[in-house]
Amino acid sequence: MNHQELVQILGHTFRDPELLTCALRHASTTDRRTASNERLEFLGDRVLGLVIAEMLYMRFPDEPEGHLARRFTALVSGDALVRIAGEIGLSRFIDMATADADAGGRDNTALHANAMEAVLGALYLDGGIDAPKRVIGAFWAPLIDEDKAPPKDPKTALQEWAQAHKIALPVYREISRSGPDHAPRFTMEVAVKGAAPARAEGVSKRLAEREAAQGLLDRLKD
Repeated sequence: MNHQELVQILGHTFRDPELLTCALRHASTTDRRTASNERLEFLGDRVLGLVIAEMLYMRFPDEPEGHLARRFTALVSGDALVRIAGEIGLSRFIDMATADADAGGRDNTALHANAMEAVLGALYLDGGIDAPKRVIGAFWAPLIDEDKAPPKDPKTALQEWAQAHKIALPVYREISRSGPDHAPRFTMEVAVKGAAPARAEGVSKRLAEREAAQGLLDRLKD
């Protein structure tokens, strides 16, 4: 697959093009998991965390650690990665088995997030920290600008609502899991005393819990 368009979007010409090829290689295309993009995903996650932490440290010199941590969590979340991957159009370049693609795998946002992290890992190995730093600076800066105040995770907000109303903390439980192992979908439920439970689906338990918490919060506010 020709990745020249993606190279132009990233603004980095790879000395070792195989790194980018590997970053876009889904596990469904190889019998060896170590030949897929999973190892680069692991590395890219750490690279993103370091660069975002430095950006926040420099951008908000007067904020305490707790506020920086809340910003950090939002910026390295799966939601943020999916958003950036969407802006780049990364799903077009992911190499996956035909059967998975035909089954809608290319629309799986978890794969987009994983590939985005893998690309950052590939950039780091090919060009040192400056290569992913340029990409992260270009694509994540608008996300930082959007939140004038530190964002609050829906699960944290729901917990604070329960505490303010002097009731037991929210209880989460898994309702169901579906889909193949490499692309599961979870349905999670959250309940607080005095309100009907809320349910939501997600590509991970954490994301489904967040969506359920937000849904319950919206209902409680109404």
